[in-house]
Amino acid sequence: MADHLCVLVHGLWGNPAHLKNVAKVLREKYQEDELHILVSKRNSGSFTYDGIELGGQRVCHEIEEELKSLSESGQTVKKLSMVGYSLGGLVARYTAGLLESRGFFDDIEAINFTTIATPHLGVRSPNRAVISQIFNVLGPQMLSMSGTQLFMVDNFRESGRPILEVMADPNSIFITGLRRFKKHSLYANITNDRTAPFYTTGISKIDPFVDLKAVNLEYLDGYEDIILDPTRLFSRKEQPILTLYSKIKLNLSYFFRNLHIFALLTLVIPIGTLAFITYAGIQTIRSSSRIRLHESGLAGIDPSSYRTPFLTDIREAVEDAYGNLNNARSQEYLSSTAGSSEDESSASGRPLLGNATAEMPSRLSTKASTSGCSSTDASPKETPTLALTAEQFTMIRNLDSIGWRKYFVHIHKLRHSHAAIIVRRDSEDYNEGYVVLRHFLDEFLMK
Repeated sequence: MADHLCVLVHGLWGNPAHLKNVAKVLREKYQEDELHILVSKRNSGSFTYDGIELGGQRVCHEIEEELKSLSESGQTVKKLSMVGYSLGGLVARYTAGLLESRGFFDDIEAINFTTIATPHLGVRSPNRAVISQIFNVLGPQMLSMSGTQLFMVDNFRESGRPILEVMADPNSIFITGLRRFKKHSLYANITNDRTAPFYTTGISKIDPFVDLKAVNLEYLDGYEDIILDPTRLFSRKEQPILTLYSKIKLNLSYFFRNLHIFALLTLVIPIGTLAFITYAGIQTIRSSSRIRLHESGLAGIDPSSYRTPFLTDIREAVEDAYGNLNNARSQEYLSSTAGSSEDESSASGRPLLGNATAEMPSRLSTKASTSGCSSTDASPKETPTLALTAEQFTMIRNLDSIGWRKYFVHIHKLRHSHAAIIVRRDSEDYNEGYVVLRHFLDEFLMK
């Protein structure tokens, strides 16, 4: 009789069908008498607009309901694994904190915690271009509570801090709950993930895969040129020195080769943007209404039972420090004199300025050889440190202390790698995702 429960949590705009192939490969390997599979349902569709906190409470409630149902049928769960896709990874992290606060792990052993294409650092664009600035301003307004949280402009429970920063605080129940799991794995697309780019899904302060033509990728044996070898990742190609004439010729060639695409986007983008803003506005209003119902206890879940203290330290002790950190939301690079002392900048609240690059070897080192975890703390020479905020640099350090096994994924066939990584559709174009799911199964622990 199965005593291991695996919970699957989908992402923004998602539904349980998005994870059908994840559930399918798990069931093909483990029969019902070996593994229980729970695909979260309460956050489907526009309900994902309601935020990480409410989403986490719903998933926690689903887990408790499932355990009760299994108990009534004479089955006892002794082990728990969680898999979160996209926003679902953040919801799963929040859920782990709630379970920790409720003493869940006193009786149940936490085994696997896996995130796939999850924006651990939010989705704020570190690019200083005008369009990125517009994205950073408008984005939080169009996705209700989830938008403000993903762009880290929310005020979690009047703490004066964004929920994602609190969830990465080493003194929080969320990190404590996450540490309970025996194994932590994440999968991150290295290219064509427009929903959740590499730096945030890979918990990295650099993106060495911006120009794939400049590197030779090193793949993991047995995984069909899809998953990079965590111990090597890539080597750099020798790049020819281009003259001014060559650069102009190259840019003109690119422009004319893609002229038809630019023309199409000129027509499609305004129409699509208007439709999206209209839909997002409607869903934001509906989401706000659902959140009010939930807070009043009229949505089927008693929110007070999940309102446990989330930090072990007193809130007032960090308010002044966070007030200074708010001034560090700069879109600049680390200065050449700053080195790797972003922690010092974070503590003082000074903006992270300049245009320095991270000086590191091309073959990335692993922090813990026993974990097989890729570490992007050792970035390739001349790969610039991204213009993240001071909070995000601190989050990277805190989250990396968990000991993630980081697996970087190269989807070739489809330009929508965010969907392909979990085979969201039964189509030949999405089949490379099955290689990722096969690796996920190979790494999945039963005890």
